[in-house]
Amino acid sequence: MATATRLEDWSPDSWQRKTTLQQPTYRDPGALERAVLALSRLPPIVVSWEVDALQRQLAAAQRGEAFILQGGHCAESLDETTSERIVEQLKILLQMSLVLVHGLKKPIVRVGRLAGQYAKPRSADTETRDGVTLPCYRGDIVNRAPFDATSREPDPELLLRGYERAALTMNFVRALIDGGFTDLHHPEYWDLDFMRHSPKYEEYKRIVDSLAESLSFFESITGRALHDSQRVEFYASHEGLHLHYEQAQTRYIQRRGRWYNLSTHLPWIGVRTAGLDHGHIEYFRGIANPIAVKVGPAADAAYLRGLTKVLNPDNEPGRLTLIHRLGAKDIDAKLPGLIDGVRASGAEVLWICDPMHGNTESTKSGLKTRRFDNILAELEAAFRIHNEMGSRLGGVHLEMTGDNVTECTGGARGLSDDDLARAYRSTVDPRLNYEQALEVAMRVGRWPGAR
Repeated sequence: MATATRLEDWSPDSWQRKTTLQQPTYRDPGALERAVLALSRLPPIVVSWEVDALQRQLAAAQRGEAFILQGGHCAESLDETTSERIVEQLKILLQMSLVLVHGLKKPIVRVGRLAGQYAKPRSADTETRDGVTLPCYRGDIVNRAPFDATSREPDPELLLRGYERAALTMNFVRALIDGGFTDLHHPEYWDLDFMRHSPKYEEYKRIVDSLAESLSFFESITGRALHDSQRVEFYASHEGLHLHYEQAQTRYIQRRGRWYNLSTHLPWIGVRTAGLDHGHIEYFRGIANPIAVKVGPAADAAYLRGLTKVLNPDNEPGRLTLIHRLGAKDIDAKLPGLIDGVRASGAEVLWICDPMHGNTESTKSGLKTRRFDNILAELEAAFRIHNEMGSRLGGVHLEMTGDNVTECTGGARGLSDDDLARAYRSTVDPRLNYEQALEVAMRVGRWPGAR
């Protein structure tokens, strides 16, 4: 556990004394200050005991006793915070977790990229079209996607709108769980309208029927209901990119003697903002939440030693997750050195694979996409390499949606580049659709290296 002595030089706003990348530039600093103050007075979105419970489950995954399924939208939209969209996202995560339970024979920890995934890092500060240059779109918590001066102007009031949508989302998810929506006795609640037309539906149905039969058998011979089958835990996660937003929802919990980011359960740092002496590392080192860091091909053993020392100096189980995102073509060359580097430092971490971001490419028409075969190849290689090195891959991190979109090519229907325009709805990065996401879960459940 982090000690008060170690954090004497830390406060929720101490990151502002560091170089901090990927932050929007607001024309009116006073308006930003007022928005942050207003946000700091609002109730938290999550509570500290939920955060601590997640860390215990991440520690179990670190020991091989559970598996993490982390997934959701690339970037949430404030305008699409509807009951239908939230339910569809929850449904696909529940379906995938059911498939993974069947295949891996261990508990699945469900972590959604939701209720706060509103800010996105960008490769440039501005975008130019037809000779017009405007600020780039940084997510709905900063500005808007339409290419006009009004939409692209960073607006601090959007911090409050993002908080409101995040709170509404978590409230609805909790209501669904408490109302029995996640009861394993009723997986038919989770069917998506278009799912029965999927080539993978019959395989999914066989898995559901098998688990239902096993559950019925257990309850019959024991004469009691299996409590964990009636209500599953569900956690929220987002990239802690916009540090004014994160700072405003950071609270000191007296009974624990620690600072918690109560905007989410599991915040993470992206590759672009993970400099050891930069603002994001400074902010994250002081919060009690379990935290994650995305690790790309440029990382080396020395960097990881420094990272683990700063973010988890006491080697708390479940405290630090490293999400490697290396790409199918680089993973065999890069991942062994990362594993060796962490092991040599004596650090204990949870490893998760993000097979999405390292495999992004553009079509001839300029659309960003990801090839399903490359996603599978990186994920399978990750399991193999961890096994060969005596390490453990404890989870998967996916950008996906419960919608019937066409943004990634391949999968059971063999989507091609020509299919992308038919239902390409993402404003930032391409996501797996419900069918492709379910197929990933089925493949993972069958790989010997995943068990």
